[in-house]
Amino acid sequence: ANRTRCVMEIRAGTGGDEAALFARDLFEMYKRHCESQGWSVEILSASPTELGGFKEISLAIGGAGTYRELQYESGGHRVQRVPETEAKGRIHTSAATVAVMPEPEDVEVDIKPNNYRKDIYHASGPGGQHVNKTASAVRLTHFETGLVVAIQDEKSQHKNLAKALRVLKARIYELKRRDEQQKRSQERKSLIGSGDRSQRVRTYNFPENRVTDHRINLTLYKLDQILAGGLRPISDALLDFDRQQLRDTMGAMD
Repeated sequence: ANRTRCVMEIRAGTGGDEAALFARDLFEMYKRHCESQGWSVEILSASPTELGGFKEISLAIGGAGTYRELQYESGGHRVQRVPETEAKGRIHTSAATVAVMPEPEDVEVDIKPNNYRKDIYHASGPGGQHVNKTASAVRLTHFETGLVVAIQDEKSQHKNLAKALRVLKARIYELKRRDEQQKRSQERKSLIGSGDRSQRVRTYNFPENRVTDHRINLTLYKLDQILAGGLRPISDALLDFDRQQLRDTMGAMD
């Protein structure tokens, strides 16, 4: 799984504006981490909110070993802090979900134009107003899987279509990969890296400057460093845990 490209999708969950701001914080954390690794980060699509957060943001990340390391970020991320909009100083809990998918080679996922429906429409901004005079936003609906991808970031319809196809291919490939993984799960029950968005994987507690990864019971009082891009201690621990699990499983099968 030492792929050189992956697609990451970050979505605000429960918590309204605060959840969207947390999604932005996660994006900034991953962006800094990728830059420190020498990886490239390209924004494929983003749905910004009026307060500067993101309802959803999709990234293409390039560099050696990107998927191998970032796959463990998939799942539910929870934040506990006092929102800037909170007058009484009460701690709120909000959530965001992360999905990390390998970006497939063209030979692995081949999509023909007759495999999907393409809709062209006017892009809209955070307040709902039309951004462009020309209809350049693209929405693709894949017939076989029902997957829908909408991209409106570029002024060019062709660029939006190219980005939408990249995201759609990654999602289709991920569906296939998950199906195969489920078939193999009888042989290997992995506690981490299942990629399930609903699985709560990590809590970020601002008052205590604490990050806890629930899958391996790892707690670090370095929230500020981790949000600044210092993800290595967590990603290394998750990779080590997964490797140990694999060794234990192989040993049990001998």
